[in-house]
Amino acid sequence: MLEAQALLNAGYWSGAYYLIGYAVECGLKACVLAHVEKTGVIFQERKFSDRCWTHDLEELVKLAGLERDRGVDISKNSALGVNWLVVKDWNEHARYLNWTEPQARELCEAITKTTDGVLPWIRARW
Repeated sequence: MLEAQALLNAGYWSGAYYLIGYAVECGLKACVLAHVEKTGVIFQERKFSDRCWTHDLEELVKLAGLERDRGVDISKNSALGVNWLVVKDWNEHARYLNWTEPQARELCEAITKTTDGVLPWIRARW
């Protein structure tokens, strides 16, 4: 996250966009591990670990068992919902595209905003 912010501050919009998305992916994968530890799902569903080999943020939310919690929290906090809408479509192919300053700033803000950001929400669950 800090390196993405440094890229953003230096005017490297595409690099910042790409890298900040990985902060969300890594955070969600930490939540998946917490979910596995809490539930033992990996021993109940044979192909669970295979499904974890993804960059798809929405799939990682499901694998972490966070869909319900996210829905409840978004219903109470519309700004969090808006931020998830900005973040949900990020994927690893972002590295091959050019992103503008407004796009990079919007994604970084949606992810890092202290009160309604996606990453603070994720951090509270790993």
